[in-house]
Amino acid sequence: MTMATDDDADIGGNDSADLVVLSDGSAGTLSPPPGPKIDLRDPHAVRRELAAVYRDTRAGRLDPSAATRLGYLLSLLLRAFETTELQDRLEALERTIGERREPHARGPNR
Repeated sequence: MTMATDDDADIGGNDSADLVVLSDGSAGTLSPPPGPKIDLRDPHAVRRELAAVYRDTRAGRLDPSAATRLGYLLSLLLRAFETTELQDRLEALERTIGERREPHARGPNR
């Protein structure tokens, strides 16, 4: 029996199937695809997976329509990472600017 960790949520959840509601309103299970989990925890890993999808498609091991769907989903994930990184950097810049302005806001020391 494997224990789910916080990192598992970032790369596909735990090993058990999850209960989901299907578009017709019925309940079903969403099982993970067979094989090992794919590491998608950072932009570098996503880029490696995109490259693997490309190589597998070129070699005929992956259907081009499946590759298109996977590539689209991976590009969305990559964009989410980029947006998060930009947001973090912007917040850091705003904090730095705020700290530099703070002494000036109080006026000169007399």
